[in-house]
Amino acid sequence: MKKTLLALMLLSTSMFAFADEQSDCDAAAGTYISGIVVKGPVFARASSTLKGVQLSHTHISVRADQDGQLYDVAIDNVYASDYVLNRRSVPNSFKDFFVNSRVSMCGQTYTSGVGIHWVHNNCSVSPDSAHPDGWIKQMNSDGSVSDSYTASQSYCYLWN
Repeated sequence: MKKTLLALMLLSTSMFAFADEQSDCDAAAGTYISGIVVKGPVFARASSTLKGVQLSHTHISVRADQDGQLYDVAIDNVYASDYVLNRRSVPNSFKDFFVNSRVSMCGQTYTSGVGIHWVHNNCSVSPDSAHPDGWIKQMNSDGSVSDSYTASQSYCYLWN
């Protein structure tokens, strides 16, 4: 009986975290996806440079809770708090997105293929569907979520 009660309490906590994350993402003009990482972080070299900063990405694959689809997640490296200018590797903090970890994301889904990007802050601009105020977070087994891994505003000057 105690185990069943404990399981129900954990499940309800998780559902409340999901509801909060979903409503926060709605307010941020994004699309909310949560799920399990099925392919860990892979570095994608920059296809462009802006003001001398290479705009590289980290990709992970996530099986979504919402629809069971496999999503390619493109994470802009410059939004990592530990980003090192023009380094050609995954930022250390993004290595937390290992296989079987759970993530919560708010961003913009791809217009072709199945994926999500813009999972980062939008540098304090009012969000809209083309520029959501996104994030990517770890979801813990107790239903809590981490702070955003993509909240750094150090390189916002690139777009101002």
